[in-house]
Amino acid sequence: MIDFVHPALLFILGAVPIPFLKGAIRKAYLVLVPALAIVAVLTMEPGSHGAGQFIGQEILFAKVDKLSIVFATVFTIMALIGTIYALHLPTAGQHVAAFVYVGGALGVVFAGDYLTLYLFWEGMALASAYLVFAQGGERAIRAAFRYLMVHVTGGVVLLGGIVLHGFAAGSLLFGPIAGTMDTGGYLILAGFLLNAAVPPLNAWLTDAYPEATVTGAVFMSAFTTKTAVYVLARAFPGTELLVWLGTVMALYGVVYAVLENDCRRLLAYHIVSQVGYMVAGIGIGTEMAVNGATSHAFAHILYKALLFMGAGAVIEVTGRRKLTELGGLYKTMPLTVALYMVGAFAISAFPFFSGFVTKSMVIAAAGQDHRALVVLALTMASSGTFLHTGLKLPYYMFFGHDRKLGGREPPRNMLVAMAIAAAFCIVIGVFPEPLYALLPYPVAFEPYTGAHVTESLALLMFTALGFVLFLKALDPENTVSIDTDWFYRKGAQAFLWFAEKPVARYEKAVSNVSDSVALPLLHGTARAGLRVDLNGVDAAVNGLARAILVGGGALRRLQTGVVTHYALAMIAGVIAAVAVFAVVWQ
Repeated sequence: MIDFVHPALLFILGAVPIPFLKGAIRKAYLVLVPALAIVAVLTMEPGSHGAGQFIGQEILFAKVDKLSIVFATVFTIMALIGTIYALHLPTAGQHVAAFVYVGGALGVVFAGDYLTLYLFWEGMALASAYLVFAQGGERAIRAAFRYLMVHVTGGVVLLGGIVLHGFAAGSLLFGPIAGTMDTGGYLILAGFLLNAAVPPLNAWLTDAYPEATVTGAVFMSAFTTKTAVYVLARAFPGTELLVWLGTVMALYGVVYAVLENDCRRLLAYHIVSQVGYMVAGIGIGTEMAVNGATSHAFAHILYKALLFMGAGAVIEVTGRRKLTELGGLYKTMPLTVALYMVGAFAISAFPFFSGFVTKSMVIAAAGQDHRALVVLALTMASSGTFLHTGLKLPYYMFFGHDRKLGGREPPRNMLVAMAIAAAFCIVIGVFPEPLYALLPYPVAFEPYTGAHVTESLALLMFTALGFVLFLKALDPENTVSIDTDWFYRKGAQAFLWFAEKPVARYEKAVSNVSDSVALPLLHGTARAGLRVDLNGVDAAVNGLARAILVGGGALRRLQTGVVTHYALAMIAGVIAAVAVFAVVWQ
C-alpha cells in the first residue's frame, strides 16, 4: 500500500496528457488532478520520504510536517480554484504551465534538502514566466523577459548560497540556519527575499503580474511569494532583519498603491504589502508570530486570488484595465461586484472575514513582543489596504463615472471559481478553528474580543470617512509610477550603450591598429622565417642526407664478400690503432 503520494508529481506528471485531451474530457481531467492532490495532502502523515545519497550528500525528496501540510493544503485548494477559473481556455498551453507551476511550489514545500528545493524553485520560475509570455504583445513579452532574467539571477544567487552553505555545514538538508550567518546563509536569504518581493527586490512582481494572462495572473498571485514565505519560515524564523523588512514592505506597497491607475498593478502592490505582514511575523519568530504569518499566507492566497479573479473578469469582459477607463459596471456585473467585495472585506480585515482572524494575529504577536513601532506601522498599512483595495479600486472600477462599456457577467466557470474563493473567505472568518488547527504551533489567540472588534471597526469606518472626504484627491491619473525597476531598466540601457559605444569603439581601434601595424609585422616575420627555413634549415638537412647517401654507397662498394679482403682491412685497422696509441703515449 502506498502511504505517501507526492502532490507535486501529480501536477507535473499530470500536465503531460493535457494537450492530448479535448472538450469535456479535458475539463474533467483538469479538475480531477487538483482534487486528487487535495485528498493526498489531507490524508498524509508527518514523516520523511525518498531519502538517498547524491554526490556524497544526504538527499530527502519529501519531508512532511505541520508547516508543510498547511501550505500544501492551501496550494492544492488554490490550484483547484484557479483551474476552474481557467476552464474556458481553448488551448492547453496555460493549463500545462499552471500545473507545472503548482507542482514546483508543492515540490518546494515538501523539499527536505536544498538540491531538491532548488530544482523545483527554478521550475516554478520557468513555468510562471510562460503565463506572462502567453499574453502576447510587446509589453507582455518584455515584462516576461525581465521577469525571467530577475528570477534566473536570483536562482544563481541561491545556488551559490547553497553550495557555500553546504561546504560550511557539511549537509544539504533544508532546515533552520542556526548560529552565525555565513556568506552562504546570506546568499540563500537574498534568493528567498527576491521571490518574496522584498523592496528593493520587488519590482519584478508589479512589472510582470499586470501583463500576465487573465487566468495566469490568478495563479501567479498565489504561489511565488507565498512559497518564499514558506522557505523563510522554515529557514530564518526569528531573524531580526525580517521584522523591519516586512514592516517596510507593508507600508511600501500601500504607498505605491495610491499612485496606481492599472487595477492589477494596484492589486500587485498590495501583494507586496500583505506579504510584509508575513515576513515581519517570521522575523519576530515567536510561536504566535509564526502562526500568524502562516495563517495569513493561507487566507491571503484565497482572497488575493479572488481579487485578481474579479479584476480579471472585468478585463475579460471589457478589455480594459485602467481605472480612468472603467466605471458603471455594477449594473451589468452585479455578481462580480459582490464576489469582489468579499475579497476586499477579507483583505481589509473586516470582522467575520478571513483577514480579520489572521492579520490581527501578526499584529498581536508584535504587541506581545513589545514592538510598538511595528504595531503602529502594520495598523497604518491595514487602513491603507482598505482605502485602496476595498474602496478606491471597486469605486472607480464598478461605480464612479459610467463609461457605457456595456459589460456582462464573465463565463460561468469564472463565477464559480470566485464563489468558491469567496466562501472560503467567509467560512475562515466565521469559523477560524479548523485553520488554527492546521498551524505549526498550538494557537492561544482569540480574535473576537470586544476590544478587537471595536478597534477594527473604528479604524475601518474612519478610513471610509477619509475616502469620502478626500475622494477628489484620490481620483486616478493616467500616469506610470517609477519603482526600483527603473534602475535595472536604465542600468540595462546604460550597459548596452557602454557595450555598443566605448567598448565597440575600443575594439574597432584595436582592430585597426592590428590590421595596419601588427598584421604586416607578423606577415613579414613569417616570410623571413620561411626563407630561413628553406635556405638554412632545409639546406643543412638536405646536405646531411646527401652525405649519408654517398657514404652509404661507398661502404656498399667495399663489401666485396671476399674473406681475405676483410682480413686485410682488419690488419690495417689494428696497425692504425697501434700507431695512434704510440703517438698519444709519447
